[in-house]
Parts: sequence; C-alpha cells; structure tokens
Amino acid sequence: MPRASTTTRAIEPATLRDASALSALHRASFHRGWGTGEFEQMLSERNILAHRLRLGGHMAGFIISRIAADEAEILSVAIDAKYRGRGLSRDLLRTHLGYLAGHGLKTVFLEVEENNRPARALYERAGFQTVGHRERYYKDAGGEQLNALVMKRDLS
Repeated sequence: MPRASTTTRAIEPATLRDASALSALHRASFHRGWGTGEFEQMLSERNILAHRLRLGGHMAGFIISRIAADEAEILSVAIDAKYRGRGLSRDLLRTHLGYLAGHGLKTVFLEVEENNRPARALYERAGFQTVGHRERYYKDAGGEQLNALVMKRDLS
C-alpha cells in the first residue's frame, strides 16, 4: 500500500463520472451506503458541491454539500479505511470549506453521530460548534438508534 505522504495527492471537484467510485467508498464507510444512482442524482444538481480526494489513481475520499441561499449542509464525508488517521479528512474539509466561502456562503451545518469521536474532533478542530441535538437520527447495523449532534460553522 502506498504511503499517503509519498503518493500524488489531489483534491478536486467531483463529477458525474465519479458517482460509482463515490458510492463504493460511501457503502464501505457507512451502514446505509448511498447507491450510484443517488450520487448521480446529487452530482447533477446545481446546488451540490462535491470534492474528491485522489491518492495517485485511487479515490481515497470525498466530501459533498448541499447549498441553499447563503448556507450549506455537509451531507457526507468519507475516507477510505486504509488511509484514515493521516490528516486527509482535515485537508479535504479545509479545501471544501474554502470553496464554500469562495461561493459567498456564510454558514455551514452538519449532523454527526454523537459517539463518533474522530469525526467530532475533526469538526471541532475546524471550528464547528454544537448547536443542536437530534434524538435517534441514525440507525447502526444492529438496528440501534443513535443520536446526532447538529454542528455549525460560520465562514464569514
């Protein structure tokens, strides 16, 4: 396996051609993974902004947001399991937030499972603050309902 630090790294806008690879990565990362058709639908919408992270020729991660007025909601972030823990999600999030700010957006929201400590730490380090709570928002593979935190970050 190539090391992330020695492999060519690129964060760039995701396109419709990426739908299948994004779907495969999402399904490997989440209990309820999104299908290729769902990604094709989202990536065809004008109010969606998505970035992919490539390491060499490998799709190693992505982030996708929906834009409404001067706000955005991060819908999903995923990093291939073999590349986690190397700061790639931090770089991907930072780049994506820069694009959102460059589009004139003022605020970004997201939901995160309250027990997902690595994701919460990522978002908190990036300046997100908890502003709400959603009871039983997620369901794990065993059917247990899990709570979510609503987090917000101002971009202006």
